[in-house]
Amino acid sequence: MNYELTEALAQLVREKSLDKQLVAETLEAGLLSAAKKKLGPTANIEVKVDIDEGKIGMAVKKKVSTRVHDPATEISVAEAHKIKKDIKVGEILSVQLSIEEFGRNAIQAVKQVLVQRVREAERDRIYNEFQGRIGEIVRGTVQQVDRTCIIVKLERTEGILPTKETMPRDRFRHGEYVRTCVIGVDRSSKGPQVMLSRTHPDFLKGLFAAEVPEVADHIVEIKNVAREAGNRSKICVISNDEKVDAVGACVGVKGSRVQAVVRELGGERIDIVPWSVDPVVFVTRALSPAKVLEARVFEDEKKTEVVVSDDQLSLAIGKGGQNARLAAKLTGWKIDLMSLSQREKSLAEEKALRVEVESMEGIGPKLAEKLIKAGIETAQDIEKHGVKGLVEIQGVGEKTAEKLVALAADAIIHARENLLRERVKAAQEAKTAEKAESSAQTGAKAAAGEAEEAASAGAPEEAAERARAKAPRKGGARGEASQGSGEESDSDEDPEPESEEDNDDEEVVDHNSDEGESGDDDDDDEEDDDEGGDDDDESNEEDQD
Repeated sequence: MNYELTEALAQLVREKSLDKQLVAETLEAGLLSAAKKKLGPTANIEVKVDIDEGKIGMAVKKKVSTRVHDPATEISVAEAHKIKKDIKVGEILSVQLSIEEFGRNAIQAVKQVLVQRVREAERDRIYNEFQGRIGEIVRGTVQQVDRTCIIVKLERTEGILPTKETMPRDRFRHGEYVRTCVIGVDRSSKGPQVMLSRTHPDFLKGLFAAEVPEVADHIVEIKNVAREAGNRSKICVISNDEKVDAVGACVGVKGSRVQAVVRELGGERIDIVPWSVDPVVFVTRALSPAKVLEARVFEDEKKTEVVVSDDQLSLAIGKGGQNARLAAKLTGWKIDLMSLSQREKSLAEEKALRVEVESMEGIGPKLAEKLIKAGIETAQDIEKHGVKGLVEIQGVGEKTAEKLVALAADAIIHARENLLRERVKAAQEAKTAEKAESSAQTGAKAAAGEAEEAASAGAPEEAAERARAKAPRKGGARGEASQGSGEESDSDEDPEPESEEDNDDEEVVDHNSDEGESGDDDDDDEEDDDEGGDDDDESNEEDQD
């Protein structure tokens, strides 16, 4: 037994996680190739490798012949007797070979074959392993950061995380750990390339499976995920156990579980919605936090028409239509959102466009009764059924059906024209009212501005006029004496209005000084007393002069 060979092969099996039988077959193929290079391609060589026993057996089978034509397949009688004495001509002799006989070049060839086969086997193993792990979360170390991708070191291989598969808030540094999701495995000349992502919906599923034991144990099932990576996501969940609340299990105590997922996603908002088989209920829940007033389902078109209140419309649509878009992805239904006022307007338009069969010109009472019994009540119904549908009605021929379709088309066109005229008229009235209101507001603003300008410009002149008008009355005889003594007082400038505090002080002085001189002072205003007192003082000063 060759213990060194046994240990070397066992170590190779452990490090590369390979099958012993595969390694043995690979070694046999390498030795066979080396032997044929030495003995020739026609040589019948047998190789057997036993890793557990550490044995390698090699033998070439040759035919005993009196005359040797091909040394690779034949052996002479003399040479055969040296190996086996009782051998006869025509028999097959097995000649043992030794590895040392091949030389260094042959051994090197065996090594190359072994390394190549082991590398291919390892690549196949990695490809098959990660092919079965698509959608799972893997943890690796950032090995290299480029503009186009990030190289992540995984267990036995490397993964590629393209920049487009990262979130806007992701920042990677060399050597730090990162969690990603396997989205595919590609074969290449350099080996299998494991494609990773942090924006794929399966990444969000994997994070919840890691944080929520009920999801990992399949008690709570995540039915679908709608995600706009880095901004907002919606998931719908259902519980397979009546005792377990699906939403509560995903949220956790005080939001601990969902907050752990949010932190890993860099603050991405996550809405958890209970799944329902009823499309109306499911769509209503998916549009949360908006409150839905009414929802109608159109199975043929895979569409739902949702009505919300006017103040909830912007909330239902979301920023940039994000909430409605994610709800449509989550439910798989096309969602038409409208406010309550828009719904009422739409119903009014439908009512205006509705043309009853009984009111259509060219349709008699009997024919109208037949159509109504067949479920055709409006011109729109006639247009929808067409000639083929109308012919199936008893008593309606092909010509009558064609006539009905033409009448219905004319009636619908006429109704649309009337509605259009009403819209134009309403728009003109609204525009006229808006212009009138705008003109009124402009006039009011102009009047207010003129009033302010007049008030600011006219206040000093009115005060001066009041002062000049009151001065002669309050001066009395002394005022007249001052006027007779000269024009000095007339040439003085009119006194400026004084503050209320000065007027109050001067009011007391004037009452004490003028008491007994003029009885008219008590009947005048405080402001007049001040001005009169000032005029008296000026008149006294002029008399003294």
